[in-house]
Amino acid sequence: MTMRLLRWTVVLLVIVGGLAFVARGANGPADPTLAPAPAGGQASVNRTPFGDFGEIAFRVEGGSGADVAARASALRCALLADTSTRQEVGLMNRTDLGGYDGMVFRFSADTNVAFYMKDTPLPLSIAFFDANGQYVSGTDMAPCIHQTSCPVYPAARPYRLALEVAQGAMPRLGIGPDTRLITTGPCP
Repeated sequence: MTMRLLRWTVVLLVIVGGLAFVARGANGPADPTLAPAPAGGQASVNRTPFGDFGEIAFRVEGGSGADVAARASALRCALLADTSTRQEVGLMNRTDLGGYDGMVFRFSADTNVAFYMKDTPLPLSIAFFDANGQYVSGTDMAPCIHQTSCPVYPAARPYRLALEVAQGAMPRLGIGPDTRLITTGPCP
């Protein structure tokens, strides 16, 4: 009799616990597959800085599509190449972005400098932006490893900022014609 009572007590506790679990879960967000974004819109990620590159936060405004507002509020993090030495090194010899969304190249004045992929095994896309952050042009860039001559990738007109991202990431970040790159300071 005692063993039977113990079994029924365990079964009852499992049922009550399961119902409590379901009731608590039903009180969650309307779409449980989407976790609420942390303050600033940037998910917590492990970034691996390299070289003496700084970091810079950015967001993309404008463009088209259903997620324009979400993109504009999403704060992203990139490595910052803001000196000629850092700009010459860029993402050379890197096989990944180390948890960053890309690398921002910031120039002190408008420039027509063309980019190349010397010793860069990571396929990249690049977008160029003018002094106001307006999109100028963009293109995909192919790796060029251990070669004496590599193709160059110029902007359509003078630019002030360039953003390199993993090849194919520009649509996900909302980068394209009629968009604007806003740099906002340190990464969150």
